[in-house]
Amino acid sequence: MRTRQIFTFVGSIAIVALFMLGCEAQTNPNVYSREQAQRLQRVQWGEVTSIRAVEIEGSKSGAGAVAGGVGGYFVGSTIGGGSGKNVARALGTIGGAIAGAAIEEGVTHRRGIEVTVRLDSGESVSIVQGTDERLVIGDRVRIISSSDGSARAVR
Repeated sequence: MRTRQIFTFVGSIAIVALFMLGCEAQTNPNVYSREQAQRLQRVQWGEVTSIRAVEIEGSKSGAGAVAGGVGGYFVGSTIGGGSGKNVARALGTIGGAIAGAAIEEGVTHRRGIEVTVRLDSGESVSIVQGTDERLVIGDRVRIISSSDGSARAVR
């Protein structure tokens, strides 16, 4: 019975990990959300004046905490008996939820860049995005902005 619970736990964690990776906030300037497709976007031209490395915080959707809590409950169920089993379940649930939340944030955390662009209008704007678009100071770029406030700098 314990082997079956362990396989169930490991399988559940794997499914949740894949789910969290799929839910990762897109910071790649070459990837558009479903909502952004076939929507009018504003385009401005400018020149990159500075680039600096930044860290983009991982998601905290709660999915990791829930998955960790469920997994911790199952692990706690394999420990002790009687009221001790209930305590182990409770501690497993709490510990699993804490660990799951930390894992979710760590898995979805990524490196990014803050790009400052001097627009042709003379105004300067700054955009934080993923490192997928290789930009250097002096590049001529398009700033593509959406009505939802999102924007990207692309060559």
